[in-house]
Amino acid sequence: MAPTLLLPGPAVDWTALRNFALLLGQLRVSLTPRCNLKCWFCHNEGDVPPPFTHLHRDAQPRARELAANGYVNAMRALIEAGLKRIYFTGGEPLASPLARPVLTRLPVRDDDVSYTLITNGTLVRTHQEWLADAALDKIKVSLHYFSDESLRAIAHTRVGIDAILDGIEAAREICDRVALNTLLQRENEHEILPLLEFALNWGLPVQFIELVDTDFNADRQSSAVSAQGLIDYLRTLTSDERTEIAGVGQGRRVFTVDGVEIDVIHRGLGRHHVGQCGTCPVRPKCIEGFWALRLDHGGGIQPCLLRDDLRLDIRDLVDAPDRLAEVVAAHVTAFTEGIL
Repeated sequence: MAPTLLLPGPAVDWTALRNFALLLGQLRVSLTPRCNLKCWFCHNEGDVPPPFTHLHRDAQPRARELAANGYVNAMRALIEAGLKRIYFTGGEPLASPLARPVLTRLPVRDDDVSYTLITNGTLVRTHQEWLADAALDKIKVSLHYFSDESLRAIAHTRVGIDAILDGIEAAREICDRVALNTLLQRENEHEILPLLEFALNWGLPVQFIELVDTDFNADRQSSAVSAQGLIDYLRTLTSDERTEIAGVGQGRRVFTVDGVEIDVIHRGLGRHHVGQCGTCPVRPKCIEGFWALRLDHGGGIQPCLLRDDLRLDIRDLVDAPDRLAEVVAAHVTAFTEGIL
């Protein structure tokens, strides 16, 4: 892919990027598209998902273009430009050879910046020793299953659920803040309440998410489960409920049960879009809105996982962080103004 940089004018307008940051927009840093699980619903942060590659060997994700220095430089530039919430994703980020050199060299930050590792939990114990030295604020484990049977049905793996539960315990041993996230689906519907009980017993915040439609799961819409039943149940446990509708992304209901925060993301709270989202050709099937800038291993940044045509190539800028921040700010401005 040849670089296609959007050149800013003489004076850079930082307003859109900084507003995005103030509205709790995320920088999602994908260290690899590869994963040791093959969850059927995976959208792989906009790259080709592992289950699709498993079925279609000619459909491979992007080649890796960024080295550890490139990741660190890009993060430093965007943090200095105002982004405060950094999430490390994949694939499975701990499956990347860059995980250690990146996560143990996180840019120096102020108290407002947070780093979160999102992992399937299977490799946490393996990497526990060096992860203890990483300046992570939170480890978030994707727990979409609660038995070997549901794990096989959802992730198509021979890994057992005990390995994931042990990964959660390993995360708790090295990080003060450990949380869970669970996609609601027919395949785990019978395990949602036991999973919730597990989270409450261990004091682990958990996020329940309704299925996001993508091209890769279009044939599995029968697996989608409404969050309403869970919401009704949570209301029997607590009256501490609030609704959060940020300026970007999708709203959520937040419950506090015995001091543990349980939040539910679902369509009923609507979507929050900006700029050219208003005329976006894929908006009818988008339930997320603009809530994250995604930095991928191929050296691209994009504001929407469904719009690969909005991907900005920054490979030539990772060694010029000031310039990188300016170009990204101009790109976000163009996106919000609908002129990309």
